[in-house]
Amino acid sequence: MLPIRPHLSAMRPYSPGKPIEEVQREFGLTRVIKLASNENPLGPSPLAIAAVEQAAREMHIYPDASSYRLVQAIAERYAVPADQVLFGNGSDELIHYLGLIFLNGPEDEMIVGDPSFVRYDASAQVVGAKLVKVPLDADLRHDLTAMAAAVTERTRMIWIANPNNPTGTIVTRAEIDTLLANTPAHVVVVLDEAYAEYAADEPDYATSLDYLATERVVGLRTFSKAYGLAGIRVGFGFAPPAVVDAFQRVREPFNVNSLAQAAAIAALGDREHLAAGVKMNRESAAALMEAFRAVGAKPVASFANFVCADMGQPGEPIFRELLKRGVIVRSGHVLGLPNYLRVSCGTLAEVQEFASALREVMSLATA
Repeated sequence: MLPIRPHLSAMRPYSPGKPIEEVQREFGLTRVIKLASNENPLGPSPLAIAAVEQAAREMHIYPDASSYRLVQAIAERYAVPADQVLFGNGSDELIHYLGLIFLNGPEDEMIVGDPSFVRYDASAQVVGAKLVKVPLDADLRHDLTAMAAAVTERTRMIWIANPNNPTGTIVTRAEIDTLLANTPAHVVVVLDEAYAEYAADEPDYATSLDYLATERVVGLRTFSKAYGLAGIRVGFGFAPPAVVDAFQRVREPFNVNSLAQAAAIAALGDREHLAAGVKMNRESAAALMEAFRAVGAKPVASFANFVCADMGQPGEPIFRELLKRGVIVRSGHVLGLPNYLRVSCGTLAEVQEFASALREVMSLATA
């Protein structure tokens, strides 16, 4: 028998949204829209596209291993010292490395909300640490009071997706303040802010940038969502210098390729494109909420680039029927919410197609 660590069998491989080509083959369709992976329908900034085209001429040269220009651009854009900036091959890589940095086997514990982003679970499972899941509250928000109560002397990390995936909900500044006040100084609090740009205008919304001085808060961001660079995988974050130093010791060399570095730097500089994407997202989310309500579903108020809705019945059959009509969404079955669907904010035309298909499917379900 191969010496594979036995605790890895508890890990669940990540289940991505179905690709368009697979749905076309499965159902013999020519027209398919994908509203499953929380991608940016506006696409990347034209400046990022031009930067990639320029950088492609030097693909034979290894990328800057320290991502110096990218780090400096992030530090300037977010007004943080460069020695507090993390960077990686998507924020998924940062999640993985944080588990390696802070967790040291079965004696350590990590707390997550349930349901939340599944890759947090993996960061504990890969090192054999104990995973403590705390259910979301009745409004599908992280219950920070219950999470604080779950802390023991063995707790090393608390993960808070803010906004949360898959529900789109947020926690407030006051709630984070209380959590930090009621947990020991040795517990690291990670705020995963992959969708922060969509929630930035909310008056009670706080980010990791407000807490870096505490020396135990880490914030994660991504270029995959609001910046529209999902295909090239760039994640970044903010952390105390000691955490950044540890990260530099464990990360793979050249973990952000040269095309990705160039695109991310250019995208940071195009604030108009970012604002346009956020505006489109707000309009799309409102249209999705209306589409769900029109069929009697109960959408959750979302601060991300997707809407999650209680369908009042198992979501998996609805998901399958939508697939047959060329509309890819996410079934709540794989997200820990079996009666829900999660639908990404596409273009208004895509949302209209979804709404039409949903009406047809739900009319069949009630016939």
